[in-house]
Amino acid sequence: MSRPLPSLTLVPTPIGNLDDITLRAFTVLREVDFVLAEDTRHAGILLKHHQITVNLKSFHSFNEHKALAGIVDQMKNGQKFALISDAGTPGISDPGFLLVRALLEEGLSVECLPGATAFVPALVVSGLPCDKFVFEGFLPHKKGRQTRLLELKEETRTLVLYESPFRVLKTLEQLIAHLGPDRKASVSREISKLFEETIRGTLEEVKAHFEEHPPKGEFVMVIAGKSE
Repeated sequence: MSRPLPSLTLVPTPIGNLDDITLRAFTVLREVDFVLAEDTRHAGILLKHHQITVNLKSFHSFNEHKALAGIVDQMKNGQKFALISDAGTPGISDPGFLLVRALLEEGLSVECLPGATAFVPALVVSGLPCDKFVFEGFLPHKKGRQTRLLELKEETRTLVLYESPFRVLKTLEQLIAHLGPDRKASVSREISKLFEETIRGTLEEVKAHFEEHPPKGEFVMVIAGKSE
């Protein structure tokens, strides 16, 4: 006999291949009353691929503050929700934190399923130490960026960053300026997709590669920590 569903279940979704999802995720998505999705059109493709029919509600960074109260009220009335992002685990550089915090403050139950997260495979295949690491997600675009880079210069643990293809070269240039051109790095893109690749070398060598091959796709950057 299965356990009752919590008020909210965070369900990781594939970061590339649509089959990178667990059997337990299917069960939850079929049993909840509503699925909160970062992009309902994108979610619809995944759900249709796996023949799952469910009520979808939009929940993204532009409406999460406004939507919170109504969702919490529905959960108080006994309705069960799942939260999915466009790819990976909700709450990791995606909407989810505010909702989880609000539900816990109300004494409602929250659970997160294990599943896909882009930085884990990128870190493991980097060849850099992964027993201790710092996940930074996306660096600040403007305010606080230089300050954070100066702080990371002294970090001895492996660094993990997310980056868009439009800022990869700029970020590599800034990392070289702050950490030095010879710092070891590994940059993975399009994880679990057709054109997945990982480029390893020094920051200078990785930058040279992407100057010759224009960046495309979503990127995870793994950089060696400062030598102790």
